[in-house]
Amino acid sequence: MIKVLVIDDDFMVAKVHAGFVNKEPGFTVVGVAHSASDAVKAATALSPDLALLDIHLPDMNGLELLQRLREVQPELDVIVISAAREMDTVRKALRGGIVHYLMKPFSWDDLRERLKHYAKTYQPLHVLRDKELEQADVNLLFGMGSQSRRPLPKGCSAETMSLVESIVRQTPEPISATETAEKLGTSRVSARRYLEYLAEENLAQVNLRYGGVGRPERRYSWNG
Repeated sequence: MIKVLVIDDDFMVAKVHAGFVNKEPGFTVVGVAHSASDAVKAATALSPDLALLDIHLPDMNGLELLQRLREVQPELDVIVISAAREMDTVRKALRGGIVHYLMKPFSWDDLRERLKHYAKTYQPLHVLRDKELEQADVNLLFGMGSQSRRPLPKGCSAETMSLVESIVRQTPEPISATETAEKLGTSRVSARRYLEYLAEENLAQVNLRYGGVGRPERRYSWNG
């Protein structure tokens, strides 16, 4: 569960934002702060993973608070939610290492999109902090996940590719094209096309199993 701290000086706005967050699966609001001083105390006591930060606070500018929060919670990620539209403010926020900048007013779908992006890209890096990353992992973090892959081979669908990825990811041992085809309910030749694509994109590793007569069997494991 991703723990979220909501920071906004407007009590009603903070309540609405907290309600939005709690509606998104995998997220929970652990605290709400209406001033910079309260935010620092909450970040220290609650160790949130993510903060929704307003720029305009009564006792400190949100950009200054961003640095203060990092001092007490170095791995805290931040999404700025603010009515501030000045280029200088946005630039400073980006240089401060925020995850997203969302301008008020916004819809639930706007916030949900950013929360889902955070859960998909940034949060796994905390879990895998002691693991060496592949280029694909880094591309995803910098928003290049969709551009980092070649188009799918002719006749292949994105839906089936997603299923194949899921099968390879969730199978503890290297899996063959025949076994993958059985899970998909498709032909071995079709399954192998998807598996080979993943291997060519360095998303899957090919393992050769020797034994019997003929060429070794190609088996695939997730490269992660």
